[in-house]
Amino acid sequence: MSSKDLEATARQLVTKGKGILAADESSGTIERRFKQIKLSSTEDSRRAYREMLFTTPGASDFISGVILYDETIRQKSSKGVPFPEVLSKQGIIPGIKVDTGAKELAGSPDETVTEGLDGLRERLKEYFDLGGRFTKWRAVITIGKGIPTRYCIEANAHALARYAALSVEGGLVPIVEPEVLMDGDHTIERCFDVTERTLKSVFHALYEQRVPPEQMLLKPNMVLSGKGCPKQAGVREVAEATLRCLRRCVPPAVPGVVFLSGGQSDEAATAHLNAMNAIGGNPWELSFSYGRALQAPALKAWGGKDTNVAEGQKVFYHRSKCNGAARSGKYTEAMERELVGV
Repeated sequence: MSSKDLEATARQLVTKGKGILAADESSGTIERRFKQIKLSSTEDSRRAYREMLFTTPGASDFISGVILYDETIRQKSSKGVPFPEVLSKQGIIPGIKVDTGAKELAGSPDETVTEGLDGLRERLKEYFDLGGRFTKWRAVITIGKGIPTRYCIEANAHALARYAALSVEGGLVPIVEPEVLMDGDHTIERCFDVTERTLKSVFHALYEQRVPPEQMLLKPNMVLSGKGCPKQAGVREVAEATLRCLRRCVPPAVPGVVFLSGGQSDEAATAHLNAMNAIGGNPWELSFSYGRALQAPALKAWGGKDTNVAEGQKVFYHRSKCNGAARSGKYTEAMERELVGV
């Protein structure tokens, strides 16, 4: 794709009122989630679950793109239609996770670096041919005693930038995901400091690797209190801190910021996004790229049973609608009560 095509795709992914469904769980992650509903994780059960999500009537009103896993981008619906085509026919852009996971960082065993650069150029060509039009790579930054180190931040920033450059070269919009984990007892101030250092390092590396900011999206964490922190920041405080951090670090040329939910509850992730958009005045679109925060209620309602597909889709539609409203600061707690009785 040309530069103009990449920019157009990036902008389409952050269309007002819409966001991205992250359905790129690894085999291990989805197995753990299926265990919660006492369902065996098989190729067919994973296909059936993803088909339920991807064929939800009306979901395209709020979902602009879906991040797929290597297995999923190759699968077909029960009617024999490849999943990328199922999505494209609804105006939803298919994407693909391309990293191979976070591994122990040599010389710093309490930290990780994400791998997957070897052979990436060839894999990107294959994914493009399979219908993928954007990519995702996740780096993991942990807050703890003496960490993160500058070494860890820079190693991950370099990998993210190399991945992004290869994606652009291959005609795919890169979603750059440096996630500062909310695991720990750190304060929101500490999260702010680590997130700022991480984002500044990432954008420096992207510049050095010649990645045009207009042709990419950023998928960051929100600036939050650690899960174990005695003092939990409120919705407004999280929104203000996150925006202040982004304004210090993210070039206005980037079309959009698509937040990860990062272990927040479904409603908290929506409320925080809503508060940021209600504040307004930002140079980028503020959207979502949620996995569990979009899927968890639908997975529970579906329960692995064909007879519950409609209920699962109803719940997924509702969660998508709530987040679609949060894109313009119009989400309310009353919207959560629309599904009473499901």
